[in-house]
Amino acid sequence: MTDPLIVGWAHTKFGKAEAPDTMALMAEVALPALEHAGIAPDAVDGIFTGVYNNGFQRQDFQGALVAMGSPELAGVPFMRTENACATGSAALYAAADFIASGRGKVALVIGAEKMTAIPIADVGGVLLSASYVAEEGDTPGGFAGVFGRITDSYFQRNGDRSEELAMIAAKNHDNGTRNPYAHMQKAFDLAFCNTPSDKNPLVAGPLRRTDCSLVSDGAAAIVLAAPEVAETLTRAIRFRARAQVGDMLALSRRDPTEFAGAHRVWGKALDHAGLAITDLSLVETHDCFTTAEMIEYEAMGLAPRGQGWRVIREGTTRMDGKLPVNPSGGLKSRGHPIGATGVSQHVMAAMQLTGDAGAMQVPGATLAGVFNMGGTAVANYCSILEREK
Repeated sequence: MTDPLIVGWAHTKFGKAEAPDTMALMAEVALPALEHAGIAPDAVDGIFTGVYNNGFQRQDFQGALVAMGSPELAGVPFMRTENACATGSAALYAAADFIASGRGKVALVIGAEKMTAIPIADVGGVLLSASYVAEEGDTPGGFAGVFGRITDSYFQRNGDRSEELAMIAAKNHDNGTRNPYAHMQKAFDLAFCNTPSDKNPLVAGPLRRTDCSLVSDGAAAIVLAAPEVAETLTRAIRFRARAQVGDMLALSRRDPTEFAGAHRVWGKALDHAGLAITDLSLVETHDCFTTAEMIEYEAMGLAPRGQGWRVIREGTTRMDGKLPVNPSGGLKSRGHPIGATGVSQHVMAAMQLTGDAGAMQVPGATLAGVFNMGGTAVANYCSILEREK
């Protein structure tokens, strides 16, 4: 089997969108992505849609909504994936497998979510369905409460690292000011991020509002093409590696501060690519909470277990560091519309590799890593992307 290549993309601005639902959001990116790729709608062999939903909207059967919003795609076979916060990556990988197996030559992948149509107080309950509800479903503070407990456990073992979490938040907010697609394009300095206040209250355990990703609406789309199609088009980004690893859903059955699945998936991807983490030009990682980014530093091999906090303190992952992490602002600043996130991360990385990232650009970027996880490092996806042309 031969992996397909990324040949085009489109991205809405994340935030509180005027679009009333995912059908409208997906319509904003479906045809623009095909136009960017230089592919006509009638050449699409399959549509792969990633939408979490699970209570954000009454309407489900989300895959069928693409053609409702873009009638030019009526008749194209479609499917929908759901894998918690890794829903978008699940759609992308399913589409890649579809082409690699020879079942089609062109696939349109769309990730989307409309999160702001329900009361903010209900959002936490919807997101808690991505935990093991039998044991974690009544966690105060919703999914933030789950990560609040993980953060408490990490601090108990490794000391209070609130300041390092604030450094991650400040870094990602600063990066987000240069991303025109970001939900929050506003910088917050270290002192603000590190100090609980009326404007930055404690949310769950030691996590402050600036440690938590945003409730966002948005959509992103990617066009994948078989190599023989890609060679006729303007641009092509190849998967130097793509890997997926699962882990136990219940936190009681593993060490929640380890992200063992994330560590394994990074190892698989880097081994397949024949690379070390330090060979990468940048990483887009899943900072649903600043704690997640800190533990992911350990999972990707930038620090031993319990010492991820050293990575941000040493400046390694800043834009001017040895390995910029989340130059787009990450989920923290770019936003986290659940189904769109994995697709968005791959779009942000592809833009870096083609030199189209504008003010976000990492100079001379040649290799990009993408890590997207569903739940608390339960569904783990890692891609390593490289420009083909």
